[in-house]
Amino acid sequence: MAVEERSVVRKPYLAGGAEFAALYGVKRLQVSQWISRDGTLDYRYAKIISGSPYWLLDFARRFGETTPRPRQLNEAELARLEAEQSPGRWVSEVSQLPPLVGQAELVELFRLPSSALLRNTVKSGRFRPADYTLSGSPIWLLEPVVDDVPALQAGARAVDWSMDEKVLAALRDGTYDGPGSKIIPRGRAASRPGE
Repeated sequence: MAVEERSVVRKPYLAGGAEFAALYGVKRLQVSQWISRDGTLDYRYAKIISGSPYWLLDFARRFGETTPRPRQLNEAELARLEAEQSPGRWVSEVSQLPPLVGQAELVELFRLPSSALLRNTVKSGRFRPADYTLSGSPIWLLEPVVDDVPALQAGARAVDWSMDEKVLAALRDGTYDGPGSKIIPRGRAASRPGE
């Protein structure tokens, strides 16, 4: 019964850059400009996973009311995101999020030689499907992944799927600072000194 209950975890509602843009009917580039150009948007209500920001959907739905020029929320898009992530729950603080991981964190957790190995294992059905696909990227709740490790190890041939306990502890307590924990500047921003 406990396994069945865990599989119906009410995950927190989130929005990546693409979803944030869709909520306000703008191109994804506009979301980046809100962050870098005019500072209208920041990462206070976002969790960085595999080098990308994922905002609390609760924050994203209220964002338009906080800007100097109010922005209209696309209610149909909000309903679509809510339905896509159901059963879900509203979270108002990043500290309320359970541990979440993307490909970069999982590669580090399992000490894999590449993310291709992880992607192939997911495609083959031997690794649990992602709990979210946001802005085209898979995201998993950490604890169900950890619960699946014995079965993953039992069916493994070339990879032992043992976890790095230090990485696991850091992911659980929110102190992880390895690959994927920061946004790496790209393009012109990457060449600016001090970035």
